[in-house]
Amino acid sequence: MARVAPLTPPYEADVEEALRKWMPPGVAQDPLALFRLLQRHPGLASRMRVLGAGLLAHGELPALDREIVIARVTARCGCRYEWGVHAAVFASAVGLTPEQVEATVTGGSGHPAWSRRHRALIAAVDELHDTATVSADAWAALAEHYPVSQLLEFLVLAGWYRTIAYVANGVGLDEEPWGAPYPAG
Repeated sequence: MARVAPLTPPYEADVEEALRKWMPPGVAQDPLALFRLLQRHPGLASRMRVLGAGLLAHGELPALDREIVIARVTARCGCRYEWGVHAAVFASAVGLTPEQVEATVTGGSGHPAWSRRHRALIAAVDELHDTATVSADAWAALAEHYPVSQLLEFLVLAGWYRTIAYVANGVGLDEEPWGAPYPAG
């Protein structure tokens, strides 16, 4: 059970409106537990929504690469909640294979499921997780595949999902019942 419980319906009108802004248009699904949790601090939630939605819907990184970064960051943080949400909702939509999805948790950057470009992403995420920086070699490997704008976005994306992992893990947020099961590793 979460240390801070997400809001539950029925919602006041302003809360309902704020929660619907988090969800993609036309989605009938209830707002995610993470969004209902963040809405306990409406000012913070509204500021976070802008960056989170911007990274998901308006980023320059290819969607496949974005999801590899998100999956690897959340896996390295042990954030079953966010990993499960993205694995269930986005993985197949962006072309991640089941083997790749599992490898975000159980494999290293040299896993055979990854292309050269994706190996560079995984290695850089791992360095960021372990050292809070990217070595010259890892940066050079990324720069072979991404322009400066995407390199900057990569750093923000990785940091953003580490923040999300801190929130979800910090409050002990229960996994969404429909989320992808976390691989045994």
